[in-house]
Amino acid sequence: MSEHAGPVTLINVFEIPAEQVDAFIEGWTKRARIMSTQPGFRDAALHRALSPDGRFQLVNVGHWDSAEAYTAAQTDPEFLAARARVTQDAPQVAAHPELYRVVAGYAGPPGPPAGA
Repeated sequence: MSEHAGPVTLINVFEIPAEQVDAFIEGWTKRARIMSTQPGFRDAALHRALSPDGRFQLVNVGHWDSAEAYTAAQTDPEFLAARARVTQDAPQVAAHPELYRVVAGYAGPPGPPAGA
């Protein structure tokens, strides 16, 4: 099996000043909407740090059918234009995207979390 075949997970951590997070989230939502129309897109979720002092204020976790599908989606002209506007939304953002494949996992028992 090719190292790029099969489903992959995009994890993109963002270094961004806490005061720019809200504007960035608004822009991310627009970019995610564009990506959601691309072949091979499965889902995406943006996570926000609980502490404004955290190094990575936002973490994007997305799932794609393959590395090739993700790479092809990156060339969409509408997405490229929206990504170019990131410097307007959050001029000091630093993104660190990488694709991953699940190699191990565990799921907890069904039902409410302990102590709930």
